[in-house]
Amino acid sequence: MSEIDVVVVGGGAAGLAAASRLAGAKVSYVVLEARQRLGGRAYTKEAAGFPLDLGCGWLHAAQRNPWTKVAEELGFTVDRTRPPWGMLAFDRFFSTADQQDFFAASTALDERLAEAAKQGEDRPASDLLEPSNRWNGLLDAISTYYSGVELDRLSVLDYDAYREDGVNWRVREGMGAAIARFGAPLCFRLGAPVTAIDHSGPRLRIETGAGALTARAAIVAVPTPHIAEERLVLRPALPKKIAAADSLPLGLADKLVFEADAALLKELPENSRLFGHTDRTATGSYHLRPFGRPLIEGYFGGENARALERQGERGFVAAALDELARHLGADIARRLTPIASSAWALDEFALGSYSYARPGGAGARAVLAEPVDGRLFFAGEATSLTDFSTAHGAYESGIRAAKEALAALQAAHSRV
Repeated sequence: MSEIDVVVVGGGAAGLAAASRLAGAKVSYVVLEARQRLGGRAYTKEAAGFPLDLGCGWLHAAQRNPWTKVAEELGFTVDRTRPPWGMLAFDRFFSTADQQDFFAASTALDERLAEAAKQGEDRPASDLLEPSNRWNGLLDAISTYYSGVELDRLSVLDYDAYREDGVNWRVREGMGAAIARFGAPLCFRLGAPVTAIDHSGPRLRIETGAGALTARAAIVAVPTPHIAEERLVLRPALPKKIAAADSLPLGLADKLVFEADAALLKELPENSRLFGHTDRTATGSYHLRPFGRPLIEGYFGGENARALERQGERGFVAAALDELARHLGADIARRLTPIASSAWALDEFALGSYSYARPGGAGARAVLAEPVDGRLFFAGEATSLTDFSTAHGAYESGIRAAKEALAALQAAHSRV
């Protein structure tokens, strides 16, 4: 297979979706994946007997999400339980009145962001915070979970473009496991990082650590830093692609999962949530007993997550135990056992969690998605105009890029 029709660079959700479309056409193809596994930023790890999604774990916009159908067709269980985001577990530090006041502030911020977007002027989302509002810190924390970045770095126009319908489900056996299973029958090579694509000649030259191959077309489905930092070299260089990718850096959202002892379980409301603190940005959010399991899933985002990553897993554990002790008692360290964590910014192949647009960069997604010369096609959640930062946005972008590649190949064949 030194010369094939289409090379797909990256075996994450977008690359696998593209390959699934190519597999149904009369073309030769191969997915080149740098890791020793499929799935990319979707990853399910087995720990303490539980499947834990350390990457993407939610079927956002679940009723129209193609992964919902894929998961069920593959025999996975789609859990339709409502997410815990509006079900706070304790009110010792966050009274019912305060919760209502916070949710009102959150709704008002969303309304101001939507109104600002209508004006068409891109600017930092933090401009729309109400000065001195007591909930600004927590609103900023929510942004780090939602977008992976604080509001002062987030484009108003891009934020407003995201399609949210409020339906969010999960895959009980792991979303990462479902995506990897989806890719298993496809043609792929693991441990094959692509270092360069030379598009100067009549055929593309795809360079990998294990050698080179030529192709008629390539679908590039890698996280934006690989393009922005030219870790994947495009020869000749494509300055517009580099600039677009630079405008769409990856935010950061990390997870830490604890297993709780039997006594503690009696105190934890199933499928509920609490915040470590409600008066600051640098705080964790904790999902209690997801799926009814004896677990606590901690979520950390933005600069808080970056700082904790530099300390290693023990940094996440120390921060989480300190916050949870406020709610669950000073002896909490004896009652919880850390079993898994992520550090996506330190992952050499991911370099972060999911894309956001810098202020002024809202138009970059369309630029990044544009084909080049009828031979280079681009996919990935960052190329989705309305479903970015999600696995379904990645899937749909992969299908779109595959259709573009097939149409270009057919047009070239017709000209011969």
